[in-house]
Amino acid sequence: MALVNFPWLFCAGGGAALCALLWAEARARPLVRAVAKTAASLGFLDLALALGVRDGYGRLVATGLALSVAGDVCLLAKARGAFLAGLGLFLLAHLAYAAAFLPLSAPSGGALVALLAAAGAVLRWLWPHLGEMRLPVVLYAAAITAMLWLALGVARPAVAAGALLFYASDLFVARGAFVLPGKWNQLLGWPLYYAGQYLIALSVG
Repeated sequence: MALVNFPWLFCAGGGAALCALLWAEARARPLVRAVAKTAASLGFLDLALALGVRDGYGRLVATGLALSVAGDVCLLAKARGAFLAGLGLFLLAHLAYAAAFLPLSAPSGGALVALLAAAGAVLRWLWPHLGEMRLPVVLYAAAITAMLWLALGVARPAVAAGALLFYASDLFVARGAFVLPGKWNQLLGWPLYYAGQYLIALSVG
C-alpha cells in the first residue's frame, strides 16, 4: 500500500520531532533543537508532497510550506539579519497561502472586522517594543491577517483550523521576540505552530 495512504505516519513523525524539539528547548540543547526543528518542519512539507501536488491549490500550499521551512531554518539563528530573513520568508508564505485560499473562499465581513480589531490590539501591545521593526511587523501582521480571513472562508475544516493555530502561535513568537523573551514562548507556541502547519498540509489531500 502506498505511503500516501498513511498520512498519519508523517504526522506521527512530526509529533516525535516536536517532542524532541520541546525537550531540547527545555534542556537548552541547541544542536538537538536545530535537528528536531528542521525535521519537524520538513515533515509538513513532505506530507503535502506525499499527498500529491496536482493543482494550483496544492502548488501554492506547497510553496507556502517550503517558504515556512526556510523561515524556520533562518530563525534557528539569533542574529537580527536571520530574524528579518525569517520574517520575510513567513510573510511570503502567508501570501502563498492567501493566494491558495482565495479562489475557494467565501470570506465574511464580520470576520474581517473581528480580525482587524484583533490585529490592532496586537500591534498596540507590541508597538512600544518594536522600535525600527515597526514597518516589517505591520507588513507581516497585514499578511497573516489577510491569510487567516481568507482561510476562515474556505469550506475545508483543516484550512481554518490550521490558519487559526498558526496565527495563535505567532503571538508567542512576537512575545518572545519583542516583549518577554523566555523558553515558555517556544514551549507553548511550537505545538500550535506545527499543528497548524500539518493541518494546512493535510488540506492538500
